[in-house]
Amino acid sequence: MTYNKVTQGPIISTFFLFAFPALIALLAITTASLVDGIFVGKYLGPQALAAINILIPYITFMFALGLMVAIGGTVTAGKFIGEGNYKEANGIFTLSLISIFLFATLMAIISLFFNETLFLFLGVDKQLTPLTQAYFQVISVVLIIQLTTMVLYYFVRADGFPTLATTALVLGSVVNIMLDVLFLGYFQWGIQSAAWATGIAQIIQLSVLCTFFTKKQRLIKFQLCYSSLKPYFRGLLNGISEYINEISVGIVIFTIHWLLMKEQDNTAISGFAVANYMLFISMMLFYGIIDALHILVSQNYGARNFTRINQFMLLATVTVISISTLLIVSALSVSDSITKLFIENTESDAYQLALSYISVIWPCFIFSGINVLLSCYFTAMHRPLQSSIIALSRGLVLPVSLLLLFANVIPSISFLFALPIAELITFIVASTLYLRFQHNIKQKPELITI
Repeated sequence: MTYNKVTQGPIISTFFLFAFPALIALLAITTASLVDGIFVGKYLGPQALAAINILIPYITFMFALGLMVAIGGTVTAGKFIGEGNYKEANGIFTLSLISIFLFATLMAIISLFFNETLFLFLGVDKQLTPLTQAYFQVISVVLIIQLTTMVLYYFVRADGFPTLATTALVLGSVVNIMLDVLFLGYFQWGIQSAAWATGIAQIIQLSVLCTFFTKKQRLIKFQLCYSSLKPYFRGLLNGISEYINEISVGIVIFTIHWLLMKEQDNTAISGFAVANYMLFISMMLFYGIIDALHILVSQNYGARNFTRINQFMLLATVTVISISTLLIVSALSVSDSITKLFIENTESDAYQLALSYISVIWPCFIFSGINVLLSCYFTAMHRPLQSSIIALSRGLVLPVSLLLLFANVIPSISFLFALPIAELITFIVASTLYLRFQHNIKQKPELITI
């Protein structure tokens, strides 16, 4: 019988074997994104920073579908690996890679032909259009490589090669940072060079990840299996909560940009970009820990190891709470230093707005990590309904509703208070769903099936 460290290895060392590399990888991605923002803001100015950030809704839409394929696919393949059914796992792996490549290519073609319509929808004004257009021409094609790389990364980790996956992401991020320094800092090229830096880094990441196919120890292979079509689409349904989590970011950011533009101008978007980078950092840190659970929970679910699943959940909860505490301390004590990295002029409106936005959104860090953790748990346990309820609550329904409510009914209060309030309400809903599900497992574990 093949030894599987996920279902048979020591709890603590196995958890950190998968969580630590994922955390390092996502920290590397976060650092690269921060350096992108810092160099664009420093060398190209607040307008360029706004030009890139106004594309966030479109980019998150693309990543949302990529994550749905990646996480839905790896959770489904993970269950088959736990059962020892490698043929079906191969089929899921192959279909996931092919489908994301075809989707990303199709979207790149469509978006390049209809970019004017897209910019109009996103609210890109005449002042930002040249900068946004220059960046978008490159990044829309880069997304083909980036999404394919992301899906392969998740499967490489799921097959027991977290170190290889992490090496690829860290190397790519280091290259991205070095190219930002070279293109923007030294040569002082335009905004398009930031997109080229991302593209070159993604090619390097993909090249490193492709060495996975040379590993003799790997469990999954690139092999079509038509019987995998049904579980593949069922996996997409299971990954819908991850799609909601990601697409909701784009919708919420779009709503915030729209409200900011109604009240002020592009300066407000530049200021919010800094606060949004802090939210992005927090989610990357949380996902560094939580992403490990997709593998650990799904494979142990396939092996029916419920006690082991609960032990992994306890470790993840303690780790997430520790990260939340560090984030809160940072937001309350060094927000001015963080803002100066992006906006050097401390007397500017953008700088002052950034500080005010951070002072409002920091309570999000208290609840957001646990909310995403519980959503991930239900996805890995093949419970798309509960997972989607949590994802919709924290990511779309509550924040958008509360943003519009605050902006139109209580204009005297910053509408950004909607974000931490949405996280608090979601925490109550998610905790209730989790406790009820745990009660059902204890009462009748034999009924917990797909």
